[in-house]
Amino acid sequence: MQQPKIHFENILFLDIETVPETETFEELSDIKKQLFADKTKYQRKDEETPEEFYHKAGIWAEFGKIVCISVGFFKQKEGDRNFRVKSFFGEEGQLLNEFKNLLESYFAHSKYLLCAHNGKEFDFPYIARRMVINGISLPQKLNLFGKKPWEIPHIDTMEMWKFGDFKHYTSLKLLTTILNIPSPKDDIDGSQVAEVFYKEKDIDRIITYCEKDTITVAQLLLRFQNLPLLEEHEIIIT
Repeated sequence: MQQPKIHFENILFLDIETVPETETFEELSDIKKQLFADKTKYQRKDEETPEEFYHKAGIWAEFGKIVCISVGFFKQKEGDRNFRVKSFFGEEGQLLNEFKNLLESYFAHSKYLLCAHNGKEFDFPYIARRMVINGISLPQKLNLFGKKPWEIPHIDTMEMWKFGDFKHYTSLKLLTTILNIPSPKDDIDGSQVAEVFYKEKDIDRIITYCEKDTITVAQLLLRFQNLPLLEEHEIIIT
């Protein structure tokens, strides 16, 4: 059976970077401290306190926040291919509204899909939850209420790599290595984002890291389809 053709010009690739909602555990309200302790009691080692574990709070939308969303999309003109990358950053409510406006203005049509690595388990629900928390109505691309599985406009490159093995997790870094996808030398990794944000206050490093992962997701989908990878001159940061 011939596999369905993927129309790359109809895909918005994305990646998000998140941090704990406050720099320190002590800044949380007493009720939030207790709720965080309850939420993480099975993730923490026996001797590990909620305060010691708090540096990982950014992985939960209830205790974290988004500091950057990077998106990328293909443009084809007169036979030339390019991949345009844009980032939203700053105050969370503002960046979420800017991202929502992009979805509703340029990518509202049903033909457009969102794509991320582990997006169905992390990026897409995290963005939706933070929008709800910030009092922002959900764009149709993230509003899954009442939709059947085949109506959900999301592509997940990690799900594609699973090939039906739902227990299998493979990181973006591992896939780029085994599939020979060139990747710039890492400046930071996900575990360092909170420190770079709160201690160094260097949002530019975080943006660069987020954009790199967005480009890598696009490269991964190209590789899955046995298509030529993006070359450096084809990538345009806007």
